[in-house]
Amino acid sequence: MEKKVGHVVGYFSHVGVAAILLSDDSLSVGDVIHFRGHTTDLEQTVESMEIDHKPIEKAAKGSDVGIRVKDRVRHNDAVYKIIPD
Repeated sequence: MEKKVGHVVGYFSHVGVAAILLSDDSLSVGDVIHFRGHTTDLEQTVESMEIDHKPIEKAAKGSDVGIRVKDRVRHNDAVYKIIPD
């Protein structure tokens, strides 16, 4: 099962980081997330997360966070948290 947490608002290819607006739910290090868009389908575990270049463990709904990603994501890709059964 998946629950929407937000969407991508930027991607920085030189450091492999996605900027995500958490518009729908919170997110924590260790959560498994799924990026989905027209040409994007990427699933990964959140290994680290930052707000204003400071590492954090958990981000609340409404936060803008940076997350290192394994592959390219695109502006407006939806971000879902995978909820284990």
